[in-house]
Amino acid sequence: METQSERKAYSCNVCAFSCTGSSDLERHVRVHTGEKPYSCKECGSAFSMNSHLKIHMRTHTGEKPFACEVCGSAFAQKAHLKIHVRKKHSGEKPYLCEECSTAFSESSSLKQHMTVHTGEKRYSCEICESKFSQNCSLKIHMQTHTGEKPYSCDTCLSKFSSSTHLKIHMRTHSGEKPYSCNTCGFSFSENSSLRQHMRTHTGEKPYSCEICGSSFSQNCTLKIHLRTHSGEKPYSCKVCTASFSSSTHLKVHMRTHTGEKPYSCNICRSAFSDGSGLRQHLRIHSGEKPFSCKECGSEFSKNSNLKQHMRTHTGEKPYSCKVCSCAFSQSPHLKIHMRTHTGEKPYSCKVCGCTFSQTSSVRTHMRTHTGEKPYSCKVCGSAFSQTSSLKTHMQTHIVEKDTVNRAERER
Repeated sequence: METQSERKAYSCNVCAFSCTGSSDLERHVRVHTGEKPYSCKECGSAFSMNSHLKIHMRTHTGEKPFACEVCGSAFAQKAHLKIHVRKKHSGEKPYLCEECSTAFSESSSLKQHMTVHTGEKRYSCEICESKFSQNCSLKIHMQTHTGEKPYSCDTCLSKFSSSTHLKIHMRTHSGEKPYSCNTCGFSFSENSSLRQHMRTHTGEKPYSCEICGSSFSQNCTLKIHLRTHSGEKPYSCKVCTASFSSSTHLKVHMRTHTGEKPYSCNICRSAFSDGSGLRQHLRIHSGEKPFSCKECGSEFSKNSNLKQHMRTHTGEKPYSCKVCSCAFSQSPHLKIHMRTHTGEKPYSCKVCGCTFSQTSSVRTHMRTHTGEKPYSCKVCGSAFSQTSSLKTHMQTHIVEKDTVNRAERER
């Protein structure tokens, strides 16, 4: 009988591939010729090897002859079983990246990972010319053009363009958050969210604005920031036509129409339309004032209040009246001032119906009905309903003092 060493060697004329059997060489040559003589009678798919056709047929028959001895999961291909065992049970990662030493359980995962280092993006969209490092990413991208969303949530019927997006979405129903921060213990439903969160600890801000130099921890935040330069506001409210630079701002705005206030204070049950409003409110209870003035040391619970305060030092008055050119440091002050031109008096007394342009004027007026006089003279004890009346009264004491001093000098 012919031994292995005595068998004739067959070589490929194209790539110098060698083998000991003519049938092996014949199969190999099809790599170059593209010949696929084995066809599936079910769907017409063609293959260069009969073994590949047999494996393909399992997609139609549902046959999964390779079972995991640990958990019983079954697979159509032996290679898929091997990968499953590495991922779920053995933890083996035999494929190592020579650039950064990251290890993978599949050779295909290593190939995909290498594009991070090479920057290679060989899959191009024929419609918009976007490029991708993975073919699966291109396929998902193509659905943005076709609108196809073949993956549906059985719970809420939401649809998604990829199985990965559906898997992540399902965690909103299950509450699963498998990715945890080793520093503070916060957990997340997506690995990408964990990576972004880690920058709050490291302070890393890898995304920079080429116009003003501002840097950001997330690329999406940079994109939103760039709209402050371009003035672009692609998200419009269908109720009042207000437009916004980000979908988040539009979502918060819509609550002004719906009245929704999903953020509640655990101490006093006050409710807010956004998280930032709740965080600012909580400082009322905690007394926290994290924003301080470098000029005089005054502290504030809101950054906006600090900005307004700084104008008392700089003298800046960015809000100008277009009618008379009066300028103000705060927009509410300009709004009140404009009523001197329009004659608008939106605040009325519930007792006599008198109307006023400011709420403070209503409060002062109400004292004519209640008789309240909160402003007292420290000299004689006389009381007044308005500070202006007290100031006028104080002049009488100044005159009296001057009269006494003059009389003493004349003696």
